[in-house]
Formats: sequence, C-alpha cells, structure tokens
Amino acid sequence: MLKKHRPLCKPSQITPKDKFFNRREVIAALGGVALGSAVGTARANLPSTPWPQSLSDEHTPLEKYASYNNFYELGTGKSDPQENADLYQSRPWKVMVDGAVAKPAEYDVDELLGLAGLQERVYRLRCVEAWSMVVPWLGFPLNELMKKVEPTSQAKYVAFQTFNPLDLFPDDTNRSLEWPYVEGLRIDEAAHDLTLLTFGAYGEELLNQSGAPMRIVVPWKYGYKSAKALVRISFVEEEPPTSWSVTAPREYGFFSNVNPERPHPRWSQARERAVGGGIFPIKRDTEKFNGYTEVASLYTGMDLIVNH
Repeated sequence: MLKKHRPLCKPSQITPKDKFFNRREVIAALGGVALGSAVGTARANLPSTPWPQSLSDEHTPLEKYASYNNFYELGTGKSDPQENADLYQSRPWKVMVDGAVAKPAEYDVDELLGLAGLQERVYRLRCVEAWSMVVPWLGFPLNELMKKVEPTSQAKYVAFQTFNPLDLFPDDTNRSLEWPYVEGLRIDEAAHDLTLLTFGAYGEELLNQSGAPMRIVVPWKYGYKSAKALVRISFVEEEPPTSWSVTAPREYGFFSNVNPERPHPRWSQARERAVGGGIFPIKRDTEKFNGYTEVASLYTGMDLIVNH
C-alpha cells in the first residue's frame, strides 16, 4: 500500500489520472491549468508539449513509480528503496546553496517551495539499464533558484550532494558507492528550462524512495544524473566529481546524455523498454537526448562519444 503524503496542490488543480493515459488529452488538460505550490502563488508556464512529440508513452502507473526505483542510499535493488523508505524522514530538511554565488543561503525545503509556483511537467527519464519511465513531476526550473542566489562569473558548474546514508543508518546501508552521493551539471545545462527542481509527482509530495523532499530531474540525461534528497547545491568553477564517474569512469562519464550511438561497455544503449509496459514490454529504439532535441545546441562541436 502506498504511503499517503501531503498533496502539493488542491484536488481541483490536479489533472485527473485518466487524462494522463492519453497524450492529446494531457496537453489539452494542462494547457490552461495553473498548479499551486504549497505556500506560493500558482504560476503556469507549461511547455506546449510536455514531452517530445516523437514520444507517445502512456505515463508510468503510479504503483510502478512507487516500487521500481534507483536510490542506492536505500539499497541497490529496484524494490529496496520502497522497502527502506522509512529509514529517513523528509522533514525537517535544510538545503545549503553556496559556492560562487552572490547570495549564498541555507533554505528550509518549505521555503524553497514558496520560491516559485509549481509547474506540472510530464518528463520521461531513462535508466542506463535500458528502461524508462514517464512521470508527471511537480517543480520549477532550477534557473528560478539561480536567479535568487545570483551565480558569479566563476560559476561554471553546479554540484549536487545528497544526504549521507552512513550518518543516518551506518549499520544498515550498502557500500557500493562512496558516500555522500554527488552529481553535477555544467552551468548552461543547469540553467536550461528543462532542468527541474522537483518536489512532487502525481499531484503529491515526492515519496521517500523517489528522493523526497527535493530532487533534480534532468530528462535528457540518464536517470542517475537526477540526484535525489538534496542537501547541498554548490556553484563551482571546476568540473565536480560525480559518484558514478568516480566509481566506474570507463562506463559513466560526466555528461551522461542519452546517446544510443555510444554503447555501454557491457550492453547496448540502442533499445529500451517502458516500466509498467506489461510482462513482456515492447522494446523500441532509443532516441538521442531521450528525444529532447531542444538541448542539442548545448553540445555544438562536442564529440558525444568521447564526452559521454
């Protein structure tokens, strides 16, 4: 049974679940809806198409979103995060924003919720193991926070740090990675409108296993780039280390863009299947940048085989 969380918007503001199962209805239903934040004024700034036009996925069933997760702080198996979700509490929660910014600050997560009106964006995330999910996320572009803290000219990258599971449950966590989990984006990637500072999904707060109370969603990159349960966001001059590129640099590079032309050393990236697509989900061709071609200009002139 799903754990009940506080809704992040009024029931009247949530697009009905049955609407999500038809893409044309999704777009029509979202077009004029302004979703309110828990403490802020609603502001609608929805893209005309919430996922690439070439994709026609039904959104992932709620129970699959809740039970099939990558969140190594809570275990390495796909079902481990849900089973271990109660090992940490998402309130109270502080987030430090620091580094090369004019206005560094420590925020309470609820204060960040009030920074900008939440937007509902249906994004598709792809895992490196060749499965994908389509989820109606609730959040606002990271660039809204960037406007508030005012990065300086020295800020070339943004580094993300999650909570350290060794601090919370030292005898009950895995040792598969060095903790805490760290990730990063180039500053122009972080400032892109698709990069979402995310607080909820399916009209409610994030579940713990999905990265409560706050995570990043970067839909054109592999899912592990979308760091969960953030405690620190730092603006830095040098490319920050990232957990998977430190652990297995041959397999996981800093950029981690979805690129079917570059196979993983141990498997192909050319095909994928949808989570919740039945017992025998149909595989399909993987799209470059996960179909979000509007980000291609960020990488003009780069070799995306070498810069993987």
